[in-house]
Amino acid sequence: MNVHGRNWTLEDTHALVSLAKEGMPVSVISLKLKRSLADVLTKLNELGLAPPVEA
Repeated sequence: MNVHGRNWTLEDTHALVSLAKEGMPVSVISLKLKRSLADVLTKLNELGLAPPVEA
């Protein structure tokens, strides 16, 4: 569970991985998944994925 009390579902995690692999900026992923930047960055780190570079 993250600091906001909302767990990552399998669907959310798949969406995160897919968006990250497409090179979507973290700020856009955050908006699409309705999660904070910190939540997105933390989950990417937990999954061993490097965050896409912001343009």
